[in-house]
Amino acid sequence: MKIVVCVKHVPDATADRTFTEDGTTDRDAVDSVLSELDEYAVEQALRITESGVDAEVTYLTVGPDDAKDALRKALAMGGDRAIHVSDDDIQGSDALGTSLVLAKAIERHGFDLVVCGMASTDGSMGVVPAMLAERLGVPAVTHLDELAISIEDGSVTGRREGESATVRVQGTLPAVVSVTDRSGDARYPSFKGIMAAKKKPVETLDLADLDIEPEWTGRSAARSAVDTAAKRPPRAKGEIVADEGAGGVGLAAFLTAKKFA
Repeated sequence: MKIVVCVKHVPDATADRTFTEDGTTDRDAVDSVLSELDEYAVEQALRITESGVDAEVTYLTVGPDDAKDALRKALAMGGDRAIHVSDDDIQGSDALGTSLVLAKAIERHGFDLVVCGMASTDGSMGVVPAMLAERLGVPAVTHLDELAISIEDGSVTGRREGESATVRVQGTLPAVVSVTDRSGDARYPSFKGIMAAKKKPVETLDLADLDIEPEWTGRSAARSAVDTAAKRPPRAKGEIVADEGAGGVGLAAFLTAKKFA
């Protein structure tokens, strides 16, 4: 069984992230890391192999040269190999362009199951898994809090928690799935895993290798873009309601004033 896990190298979510003049994320201003939400996808793929399924786990990322760091982090957690798609013409791609590149790379490699995180921690769109499934012509089983694979039945099943109900969903393999941050804590890479990751193969591809024309990707082909961006205003100073025997009345008056302000 071939499992492909899509991962992304993103600016650290705890840092002061900014945009460049052309509206794209400034990736040079802060350190970048493997997207935290993608670590859950890595964990679920590894759990499948540890459950007794004979599977090869390949990590796939699209990005500049330093995006390999995300692949090495994933390989340190476990897995077999990685694919890095890097091309200057990809810069500025939106979700549509990114899904095209990912789908072409997945088709080239071959797959039985594609595992994604629920969203990236930079764009936070959460639409790429569904777009991948559409491009690959396979079922999309997304936003799963629990994932299970049945090789005998050729199916993937999962549990999705909603606000008012719990839904169990099922799809036939091959398929694309995405998992949430409630699917299971991601493991930490061991020292042995970090050393082993250095020897695992990482294949580098460009758009020509995937038969993708440069004008199909990049900022000029993007159908969505950042128009404007501004820093969040500083938090306003709070108001203290003194309690001298009538604190409840004062609090009610304060909340009422806020409601109708």
